[in-house]
Amino acid sequence: MAMKALLIPVILTIFFSVYEITTREANAASLQGVTTKMDKKLQEQIDLMIKQRGKDYKPRTRHLLPDGKPKYTNRLFLESSPYLLQHAHNPVNWYPWGEEAFETARKLNRPVLLSVGYSTCHWCHVMEEESFEDEQIADYLNSHYIAIKVDREERPDIDAIYMTAVQALTGSGGWPLNVWLTPDRKPFFGGTYFPAKDGDRGVKMGFITVLERLNDTYKTKRDSVEESGQALVNAIRQYMTSETGKDIPSVDVMHKAAETYKQGFDPVNGGIKGAPKFPSSLPVRFLLRYWRRTGDQATLNMALKSLTKMANGGMYDQIGGGFHRYSTDEKWLVPHFEKMLYDNALLVPAFLEGFQAAGDKKFEKVVRHILRYVKREMTSPDGAFYSATDADSINPKGHMDEGYFFTWTPKEIKEALDKDQAEAVIQYYGVSETGNFEGRSILNVAREAGLVAQNLKINEKDLEEMIEKANDRLYELRSNRPKPLRDEKILTAWNGLMISAYAMSGLILNEPEYINQAENAARFILAELFKDNRLYRSYKDGKARHNAYIQDYAFFIASLIDLYEASHDIKWLKKAIELDAIIEEKFEDRENGGFFMTSHDHEALIARQKPNSDGAVPGGNSVAVLNLFRLAEYTTKDEYAKRGRNALKAFSNILVSSPTALSEMLPALDFFLDTPKEIVIVTPKGQITTAAEWSKAFRSQFLPNRVFILAEEGSNLEKQAELIPFISGKTALKGDITAYICEKGSCKFPSETPKDFLREIQAIKKLEPAGKQDM
Repeated sequence: MAMKALLIPVILTIFFSVYEITTREANAASLQGVTTKMDKKLQEQIDLMIKQRGKDYKPRTRHLLPDGKPKYTNRLFLESSPYLLQHAHNPVNWYPWGEEAFETARKLNRPVLLSVGYSTCHWCHVMEEESFEDEQIADYLNSHYIAIKVDREERPDIDAIYMTAVQALTGSGGWPLNVWLTPDRKPFFGGTYFPAKDGDRGVKMGFITVLERLNDTYKTKRDSVEESGQALVNAIRQYMTSETGKDIPSVDVMHKAAETYKQGFDPVNGGIKGAPKFPSSLPVRFLLRYWRRTGDQATLNMALKSLTKMANGGMYDQIGGGFHRYSTDEKWLVPHFEKMLYDNALLVPAFLEGFQAAGDKKFEKVVRHILRYVKREMTSPDGAFYSATDADSINPKGHMDEGYFFTWTPKEIKEALDKDQAEAVIQYYGVSETGNFEGRSILNVAREAGLVAQNLKINEKDLEEMIEKANDRLYELRSNRPKPLRDEKILTAWNGLMISAYAMSGLILNEPEYINQAENAARFILAELFKDNRLYRSYKDGKARHNAYIQDYAFFIASLIDLYEASHDIKWLKKAIELDAIIEEKFEDRENGGFFMTSHDHEALIARQKPNSDGAVPGGNSVAVLNLFRLAEYTTKDEYAKRGRNALKAFSNILVSSPTALSEMLPALDFFLDTPKEIVIVTPKGQITTAAEWSKAFRSQFLPNRVFILAEEGSNLEKQAELIPFISGKTALKGDITAYICEKGSCKFPSETPKDFLREIQAIKKLEPAGKQDM
């Protein structure tokens, strides 16, 4: 807030010192210039791309010629990002981010409008329709600005920098993100969604007026613009590299985080009080770990209540599986209907661990349905995972309509199902004539199954089977509706999260098919997004693009470790170790600990961020720290643990003062504060598949702080021991399966029966009370 207080007076002085609005120049040539004023080389590139896209290509614009071809085409047509392609036929002369755009701004002495969004962003679509498809606004932009479009999912570094600027100026942020820059990339004004014209949606000043005033300010108050831009850059740099702490965080951080979440907990609906509700706002996995280490029943109840309410709400797609992005109300009922790969990938382990902790089969069912949804709707033919689906789809009147695809009326239900099924669905999911969303009904568990079964005079099991069959039928019919747009770019980071989800589920639910799915995706990433000893961020249309970020490396490394534990194939652990060596060289802050968002050879921007907070997606540092501690346990190399400790120290000031800001680093801290178990099961040669009872005992327990090795005597064990030295020499005693439970390389007496094994792994090191820590 101090940064905001410092900068707002400067910006407001610049903005409101201009009293004369510049006259709009009706420059038809500038509008035509989107297509006709291209240099020969650019025109040739566009002509070639037109041929490559083929006759089936459909331009996304209302500006069409009589033959159906687009009236306007800009440089974004050459890009692969679905979001950038959505704007390729706007009348705005968009540039992609790059030196060409900024060099043009310098030559023409113009300010830059940077607009950042993503393909499934509802308000991005609204602003496009209202402003960027408006020829009058486009005319002004083309005459006075250089306009740049960025897909935040492909370039999170750019998004993070300029989102920080807007948050400093306004106290909030979001998408679309619109920022005014100087030609040397310094921000001097910004905001999110702007209605197009004065008076629209009740605002005094519309987008066109803001453009006019800021352009005039840039021309007449250049010194002030430069001064405020530099002040903002300095503030961004300071914010993005937090002060390094002196000590490793203690158990007090864990206790403080738990108390903070208790204070904000919604005892009626689960999650954090109020609206909107995001799944990430209450980190279920931390609460479960805290309960395990302290026996605090309240935190267990908070976690289970939140999982139950989320799964029963409209934010969960009751017939298709998978979660929408967030709930707009406090009851998890009315979602923002886009579906993101990362949300579903992160919710799988949350429900999976909830299932392990409480044994609730409903949580297992949610996990299976999420993974079924991902397999049939979000998996590419090559086995990798797509990014997202839109909130909007076409309704029967031909208009884009948020949520229509997912909602129902009683009439539609009755036409789709037999009488008994329809009545069960209407009662169970709360479908009514008035509806709960724009005259239609979002399906949600409105009544307990027992009450519905009683009303229908059937038993609860029969009701469950009836609902399952009805869901299948409704899903089949819904699939015939025009589907929401799917963003088919493949992101390394998000694929890493989903690979982890499949691998962990395969291990805990004993589903080899899930492990196969994870392996297919991992092979794709290594084949298509790992080139010349470096990862790339994004893949689309047969091409990998953009240097990977710390998130990409950290999430993918975590997935490879999870995949090793699930498949017992040592090649995955070996690759995780190789990738960690890359981030140590290219990303790590060796002096202060932790990791920068970008590699040392990345494009130089106005700031280099060291991610110091977690949001809907964990920050790369939070996951990287846990990776290091896990690798230390496997390899017995303290160098990994030392780097992990240094990272915890780097963020200790934030963890101590505001632990919830780094909610996804709390599991890493818990791992560090615990004495992780090294669990080794050794089978006689050729009998690795006979360890079912032992694996079942392992799967039945919630054991987050451990490493797990399953090996058979002979070459398999010897090969694993090359990376995991503490398993060397371990044998299947007396020719029978034997388990070894070790801590810090020291093993207890071997367990020779599954019962003994179960007793050993159930032992828990309790978390010290606040103010005490046994290191």
